[in-house]
Amino acid sequence: MLYSRPCEYALRALTYITTNIDMELIRAQEIAEAESLPAPFLAKLLQQLARSGILVSVKGPKGGFGLARPPKEISLLEVVSVVDGEDGFTRCAVGLAECSDTAPCPLHDTWKLLRTEILDYMAGRSLADLAEAMVKKKLLLMSENN
Repeated sequence: MLYSRPCEYALRALTYITTNIDMELIRAQEIAEAESLPAPFLAKLLQQLARSGILVSVKGPKGGFGLARPPKEISLLEVVSVVDGEDGFTRCAVGLAECSDTAPCPLHDTWKLLRTEILDYMAGRSLADLAEAMVKKKLLLMSENN
């Protein structure tokens, strides 16, 4: 996988929020139950996303989480950067401390091309795109099961 399990959880939670955008705020517990995610861990992730400006967080009985901006304005790369950082995409593919165009590792040229494509893809895809694809997938699965 290109990103960590926490990042996967964050993307699933953000997709859930995006597909339920008509609701003002969604509680972490609801997201955890709907997506089968560990609630305490998810709550910490959602707070991290709120601190970064991706989500808004409101405490209290009518509180919960909502998107801070329209889903078309939040790229997948922004989410991955907040949760995992960009180190996984910028460090050497074989873990060398020194790796550059002038002193490349054996995988440098190939990884550099792949990394650029991956980063461009994630920068060009939004939460809205991810949510739309997820809705289509769920509809497809439902039609296959009927």
